[in-house]
Amino acid sequence: MIYVVGLLALVFLVLTVLVLTRLTSVLKGINGDSTDENEGIGLSNRINGALFLVFFVVGVIAAAWSFNEASHYFLPEASSPHGRRTDSLFWLVMAVITIAFLVTNALLFYFAFRYSYRKDHRATYYPENHKLELIWTVIPAVVMALLVFTGWRAWRDIMSEAPSDAVVIEIVGKQFNWITRYPGVDNNKLGNYNYKLTDANNEVGLDLSDEASFDDFTATEMHIPVGKPILLKIRARDVLHSVFIPHMRVKMDAVPGMPTRFWFVPDKTTEQMRNETGNQKFNYEIACTEVCGRGHFSMRMPLVVEDEESFKKWTSEQKPWLTTHTDYLVQVPEKLKAKAAKYVPADASAAPSDSTATEQGGGAGTSASLR
Repeated sequence: MIYVVGLLALVFLVLTVLVLTRLTSVLKGINGDSTDENEGIGLSNRINGALFLVFFVVGVIAAAWSFNEASHYFLPEASSPHGRRTDSLFWLVMAVITIAFLVTNALLFYFAFRYSYRKDHRATYYPENHKLELIWTVIPAVVMALLVFTGWRAWRDIMSEAPSDAVVIEIVGKQFNWITRYPGVDNNKLGNYNYKLTDANNEVGLDLSDEASFDDFTATEMHIPVGKPILLKIRARDVLHSVFIPHMRVKMDAVPGMPTRFWFVPDKTTEQMRNETGNQKFNYEIACTEVCGRGHFSMRMPLVVEDEESFKKWTSEQKPWLTTHTDYLVQVPEKLKAKAAKYVPADASAAPSDSTATEQGGGAGTSASLR
């Protein structure tokens, strides 16, 4: 602490001497002795101009070094075609901005050196220069228009309708985890949901009045096949969340009451990424990039990208949600109970035996009537 105080005292002493020296020079100028003052100004301006150039060169070198050091922490090449297109657009914009920055600042710092104060030198004043004004207006406008048009085309393609053969997966965000719902292997069609049916067990509000939902199953991790279009149907149960798959360059907000969607094609399996990165512990993950509460940091889900055969094997091993929640059979309309019975274990009672199931049945009747 003593050394710090001593260092600060020394700095303030030097600053005081400099201020007094400058004050003395000003007073000499006021008294009429301006020759030495002008010579001092010319010398100091030449020194400052040279320091401007040194600062610019050192700054460029430091920025290049910083970029090179930080590049080790960049994400690897995107694992989806749209991700690589997005990255190429990002680096194109960065290149244009960097070139414009270097050119304008190089001129700025050079002019500070080239046109510093010199005795008997008079500045030339240009009231207007239409040619110069046209150049610095048209060129940026053309470059900006090209960038905007290129970005619009990429956005249009990325946000287009998913292909008809896309694998449809619903992902629901809630504080503080993700839930995925898959269409069952029997009809490969995602059933309806009704937010009014959401409870502690039926976390996604599965609507059992729709027979397509009988074979739907939920999972706490996401599996997707490589090389196939994947359509994510995204929604939130409570507050604003955001689906983020960094290695796929996928990001879309999950908004309560407003379902969103995003489709992409993963073209690198988890195993391929492990080999490319040299990290055998590598795993894709789905994170939340919208601060959604105190547990936001823990809101992540494993993502497994595998070949189609492995994906089909995994889906076939999953049990329909109705199979493990037989009490909810009461929510199935009478005319569909025979179809629903296919997914209910033989030893399970068809009728609920507790008051909770009875209440659920009443809620289902209300929902069914609304539908």
